[in-house]
Amino acid sequence: MTKYQPKDSSMSPRFVGNRTFMRLEQVRTTDNIDFAVLGVPFDTAASNRTGQRLGPQHIRDFSVLLRPYNPDMDIDIFEYCSGVDYGDIDIIPGNVLRTYDNIVEGLMPLLEKNVIPVIMGGDHSISLGNLRAFHKKHGEIALIHFDAHGDTWEHYYGEKYMHGTPFRRAAEEGLLDLEHSIQVGMRGPLYGPDDLEDARNLGFEVIPMKEVREIGYDNVMKRIHERVQDRPVFVTYDIDFVDPAYAPGTGTPEVGGPTSYEALEYVRGLDGLDVVGFDLVEVLPTYDSNEITAVLASAVIYEMLTLIALKKRRLEGKN
Repeated sequence: MTKYQPKDSSMSPRFVGNRTFMRLEQVRTTDNIDFAVLGVPFDTAASNRTGQRLGPQHIRDFSVLLRPYNPDMDIDIFEYCSGVDYGDIDIIPGNVLRTYDNIVEGLMPLLEKNVIPVIMGGDHSISLGNLRAFHKKHGEIALIHFDAHGDTWEHYYGEKYMHGTPFRRAAEEGLLDLEHSIQVGMRGPLYGPDDLEDARNLGFEVIPMKEVREIGYDNVMKRIHERVQDRPVFVTYDIDFVDPAYAPGTGTPEVGGPTSYEALEYVRGLDGLDVVGFDLVEVLPTYDSNEITAVLASAVIYEMLTLIALKKRRLEGKN
């Protein structure tokens, strides 16, 4: 049986070959894999800076430094998992609705084979397409949303499908198990209190960044686990969740966020939940000083892959 894993960079220099995530083989297959890393390079639903379409390749370029053993979680990802870089979904620049159709069509072969997609954006509008696909597989799904912004606006410039609206649309379309969904990290100036309360009125639990600092990491993770419980859950991670001192390469940065270490800990703390899919969005290379956003984004995705390996190890009864 074929097992897909990264090239060994102690035997093959990192600058050799095509740039894939973590030097995984780029194979569009659903056979004998546990996860597939893929890009959705769409950014024409962004409201401020654009260029997120280049995010997936920017993350791939830096990810070649990653190695298979995660010392913080004490696991070799590829002892338990087989995975590939699945390439990118063909998007339609300027047409978010047709792009959603392509996302659903592109993800369904993976979901039908119980392969966990790990998706790199693109702006945050792509999450609605992702959730439409997951709904076809799982029905209403719980959501864990790390972000500086709630993305539950009714519209942007009169448009209903923008990067600030996907989770309102997802709620309206019945894609989410809202009783088990939670948003973490919201901060920054708003047009009014409704910008936060709208998410709560839709049914989300919301922990703004100020409250995150007041109650501390352990209590935040406790609330996430208590909220999600045993529901299948999709994790969406906007890189602007992190303070721009650690992730400047994004379209709508907000000061006062987590450090890069904390950014990783929030993913590690999801271990034990039934995570069935991930996306990481809003990486914008043009503003990425010294590639530090790419460093962090690739590490966050690495921790997402680690969760998949930990889950599989538990299912095999080895820990």
